[in-house]
Amino acid sequence: MGSGQWMVEKRSSFRSDSFSKEYETVPETGCLSIIVLGASGDLAKKKTFPALYNLYRRGFLQSNEVYIFGYARTKISDDDLRNRIRGYFGKDASEHSEDVSKFLQLIKYVSGSYDTEDGFRLLDKEISEHEVSKNSVEGSSRRLFYLALPPSVYPPVCRMIRKCCMNRSDLGGWTRIVIEKPFGKDLESAEKLSAQIGELFEEPQLYRIDHYLGKELVQNMLVLRFANRFFLPLWNRDNIDNVQIVFREDFGTEGRGGYFDEYGIIRDIIQNHLLQVLCLVAMEKPVSLKPEHIRDEKVKVLQSVLPIKDEEVVLGQYEGYRDDPTVPDHSNTPTFATVVLRIHNERWEGVPFILKAGKALNSRKAEIRVQFKDVPGDIFKCQKQGRNEFVIRLQPSEAMYMKLTVKQPGLEMSTVQSELDLSYKQRYQGVAIPEAYERLILDTIRGDQQHFVRRDELKAAWEIFTPLLHRIDDGEMKPLQYQPGSRGPVKADELLAKAGYVQTHGYIWIPPTL
Repeated sequence: MGSGQWMVEKRSSFRSDSFSKEYETVPETGCLSIIVLGASGDLAKKKTFPALYNLYRRGFLQSNEVYIFGYARTKISDDDLRNRIRGYFGKDASEHSEDVSKFLQLIKYVSGSYDTEDGFRLLDKEISEHEVSKNSVEGSSRRLFYLALPPSVYPPVCRMIRKCCMNRSDLGGWTRIVIEKPFGKDLESAEKLSAQIGELFEEPQLYRIDHYLGKELVQNMLVLRFANRFFLPLWNRDNIDNVQIVFREDFGTEGRGGYFDEYGIIRDIIQNHLLQVLCLVAMEKPVSLKPEHIRDEKVKVLQSVLPIKDEEVVLGQYEGYRDDPTVPDHSNTPTFATVVLRIHNERWEGVPFILKAGKALNSRKAEIRVQFKDVPGDIFKCQKQGRNEFVIRLQPSEAMYMKLTVKQPGLEMSTVQSELDLSYKQRYQGVAIPEAYERLILDTIRGDQQHFVRRDELKAAWEIFTPLLHRIDDGEMKPLQYQPGSRGPVKADELLAKAGYVQTHGYIWIPPTL
């Protein structure tokens, strides 16, 4: 291996061209240790370890460079942890049993508490021994700590890492901390958490992960907006009537009722995932693609959002939610919310941004729906058929399509709604779209913070939603009941219409078949 470059092994059959080109090399210092704290928990088992396995199988993590440590309170052996996670590597893992076996041998488990030094000193000893075995010069090694843990233990864990597990000196190596949401429950708790962690680590060492920012079509947003000339003059209040950012699930809390009830749909989905997407839709062009330039523009958008009006909020709770024994009998927690945000700046004045999320609805999808204004002087008398819309389907069936009016084929001059369609499974056959966690973990290794949430960004996001959340917590706003399997409360559709959204009747987008 050449000095100065960590070359990626050529396993091209497993990689998309775009993914492999972007991550062809990773700067080399010393060996890489990835430490998954909370290794015995669900998040680590279902997301973190599978993402690491896929990076290994695609050739982005090298067995002679990386070692993975699991850390948790549970007293289990290395093999116990390996057997726990083995079944979560995807449907085709059985076809790559040799890769699975080699990857699992890179994992070592250390048991210890989250608030005492003994376990972390043992962890540091194991990491250091691995670094010595790889002939890493002290201070040149790289240590990535992934906190797959509840936020309540972030401060003590970060203190232990700072005290016991840091690189001893700086010879090009680093220590980085990946933190999972939720980042607090309101502005005060988020600021307290940020202050506690900020006393221990510098902002460039902290990676607040929001996995929506790792989704392929979310990452496409800046390219679409700023690399395509025809969008530039259209993307403003003169042409766009309203923007919807939607997250729908067709199942309820399913055993997570107790956890979900502490947060609700706004804290769980809207304040973070959907708001991050809004930033990318609404931001101005950054000076460059440097992470700080992009995050500066996102913060400007958040700081331009006006206070939320109660009359532009509809809350819902599906019938049967309180039947979960872990949910309080008189819970006021919303499982559905539609919130209208208004951005007070030159580009977006008067354009409602409608954020909508819900559980136990009639479909599962996440999408961005940009609806354009009516065509002036409608000589074809086709306005009732619907407006032009640009839709980005984030999941499932990733796609981008433009709804537009065309002539109905035949002898008559009649019009019909159709679409220009870019469906990823059809257009990019055989290309594996990486999972969000794969890309974000790799970004962390590379030191690219573009797709992570900065502290001032987090603060601005909580400033928008905290007053509303406190009114809900205090019982001043009540969720409306809705039937599972429905669209949600009827009043939510009424709010959409009031905000200016015109629904297209008789048109349904159907993903193309191969």
